Amino acid sequence: MRDGGLGSWPVRRARMTPDRTALVHRDERISYAELARRTAALARGLRERGVRRGDRVAYLGPNHPAYLETLFATGSLGAIFVPLNTRLTEPEREFVLSDAGVSVLLRPQDVEEHRRPGEPFDEPVTLDDPCLIMYTSGSTGRPKGAVLSHGNLTWNCVNVLVESDLSGKDITLVVAPLFHAAALGMSCLPTLLKGGTCVLEESFDPARALELIERHRITTLFGVPAMYDAIAAQPRWADADLSSVRALLCGGSPVPESTIRRYLDRGLVFVQGYGMTEASPGVLILDPEAVHTKAGTAGVPSFFTDVKIVNAAGERVPPGERGEVVVRGPNVMLGYWNRPDATEEALAGGWLHSGDVAVADEDGFVTVVDRIKDMIISGGENVYPAEVESALYAHPAVELCAVVGTPDPRWGEVPRAVVVLREGATATAGEIQEFLRERLAGYKVPKEVEFWTELPRTGSGKVRKAAVKKRLGEHTA
Repeated sequence: MRDGGLGSWPVRRARMTPDRTALVHRDERISYAELARRTAALARGLRERGVRRGDRVAYLGPNHPAYLETLFATGSLGAIFVPLNTRLTEPEREFVLSDAGVSVLLRPQDVEEHRRPGEPFDEPVTLDDPCLIMYTSGSTGRPKGAVLSHGNLTWNCVNVLVESDLSGKDITLVVAPLFHAAALGMSCLPTLLKGGTCVLEESFDPARALELIERHRITTLFGVPAMYDAIAAQPRWADADLSSVRALLCGGSPVPESTIRRYLDRGLVFVQGYGMTEASPGVLILDPEAVHTKAGTAGVPSFFTDVKIVNAAGERVPPGERGEVVVRGPNVMLGYWNRPDATEEALAGGWLHSGDVAVADEDGFVTVVDRIKDMIISGGENVYPAEVESALYAHPAVELCAVVGTPDPRWGEVPRAVVVLREGATATAGEIQEFLRERLAGYKVPKEVEFWTELPRTGSGKVRKAAVKKRLGEHTA
């Protein structure tokens, strides 16, 4: 085959295990042979629509077989896939479509209409060719499109397979949205590469997630901490049959100790890590064997990925000293779409600059402290919100929290906290501040603590700090 990219995966897998189930969606089961047939038919339909090498094809919709069929069909033509976040507003979506120069936009119902029977294409696609453009959340200004090559995505899968015991017998629950890099790169694509089964769920419902785990005998799933908390909060949690589950992958933010304890009580251990869209996305991995001895860290670099912690001059800092996480490896993006300046800045010196502050211990295990841009400078002292949030999560009444910096006439900036209490729990601002004073230096303790019923989140489950700061500003205006 001349096609060495992702577009060839359905055909390659179908010639090995044609009758094995590739996808489960609602009551439909799709074999690898059927996935290859559908992908080839969609590719032919796209070609008839005029799609050629390098053209951009967008997909808008939930987790659905059509998402993967569009990804593979687009790749087989040498074109570039653009998954759209379904939570975007119309103006945000229009910006992405315009910025990427999309020529065809598909929704799940459109995919059937574009199918034409015929043999698979065999375009000469290499691992160096661009495969997809995945847009970042745009927390600072307009979102940027990270261009990931076929090789970036393939090597990320290789890292996952080296780090895990994933096999063709695994059944993966894909409940996190595939328009984010983590669900696609850390669970879905590695499962399909190994010939396992992906159970695609269109949206996350914790009660249904438990039911699907039991019905399909799920062996592995990926989620963010808030999703796992929601599952564990279900009335059926204590009695649900979780005996098939052997791997809980978690990303987006560190897993709170309280969450870890809930799952340990059911005999389940998290595989935690750290990543970013620009790295396809895996960067660091914490093996379950190190969970107890290195709790709180994000682990060590993925097998084929290198990581350094550097100072402002780009020099590696010694263990125990804070610096920026920089990443190099075959999973690191080609660059940002139509953003040469941003690409040059992000990939300066041949390393991907994450913008995250971290510290490594003597054994090379990395603890991510915070975003550089989120750091609060209060009276000349650096306050890292993630450190304060970690202390807050140790309070038994705290379910969720966020710490941000707000202007202060005396100190320049001071930390303020927003807390969501656990159901049935009570606490006052003074009690929480006193709790923190026993664990943190005085300048790190939030000047004020507010109680909200929920926190604003991105589509991937991360707290939208900018929205928190804006709302706090409105409160004090």
